[in-house]
Amino acid sequence: MTADDRDADRRARALASLRGLAVGDALGARFATPAHLPALRRRALPPGPWRWTDDTEMACSVLAVLNAHGRIDQDALARSFADHHHADRDYGPAVDRLLRSLREGADWHDLAAALFNGHGSWGNGAAMRIAPLGAWYAGDAEQATHQAEISAYPTHQHREAVVGAMAVAAAAALVADPDRDTGPAQLIDDVLALIPRSAVQAGLRRARDMLDYGDPGTVAAVLGCGRRTSAHDTVPFTLWAAARHLGDYPAAFWATARAGGDVDTTCAIVGGIVAAAPAGAPPTDWLTATEPLPSWVPA
Repeated sequence: MTADDRDADRRARALASLRGLAVGDALGARFATPAHLPALRRRALPPGPWRWTDDTEMACSVLAVLNAHGRIDQDALARSFADHHHADRDYGPAVDRLLRSLREGADWHDLAAALFNGHGSWGNGAAMRIAPLGAWYAGDAEQATHQAEISAYPTHQHREAVVGAMAVAAAAALVADPDRDTGPAQLIDDVLALIPRSAVQAGLRRARDMLDYGDPGTVAAVLGCGRRTSAHDTVPFTLWAAARHLGDYPAAFWATARAGGDVDTTCAIVGGIVAAAPAGAPPTDWLTATEPLPSWVPA
């Protein structure tokens, strides 16, 4: 295989993951309000088009930077986040202000480090956008975690946010590897081996112990499902949902959405991980109903 072939494979895997992320994000956002709970219980799809949120917009920047540089360039990533930021995509207030300031010429190093009284954000934003990076590094989960760590810092510098991004990227890299046949327990065990000690890691250990639980609501009551929008309240549950439903995108989506919480983000993470493997692609009609990716994304 030539270098060009390898690059094409990387782009194809990452784009497939991005499309799965976008469908989960856009459809999950439609079920994020109580008014749509009856339709969610019936698994009734709303009419399209389904509009995606900040999860997808930022993930598009991750793929664009990988395509341009072959790795994560933090300055380029921060610029892309700022240049393509649209406030009506439901950004969190802290990141919304940060990206506005970046466009006005501020330095991302200072802005991200100053968030939350100098502790940095521990939100789930670095994790929600990173699955396509994991798919890009299929077969090299260690490099995926390294690049995910680098990618988090322009917006999220708290340890938990960084580890959350590392865990999601590792999971996507493992799922996307065509030479692996990874079961649920093995997937989580392999991710645990790649991330440092943290609340995210502790939550993921609990997720590993709950793989035989079939009710997402019960699991979410223990692990969290993004209601606090923190990485450690989001990532363990999403890896549980992805691991339980590898190769079955609709089942993964419905299980994740049923748990409630930050539904667009949890469904985006799960969708990006599951769709990193060809067998986990979203149904064609779901892709058709989802708002197209922006024209600046390398196809």
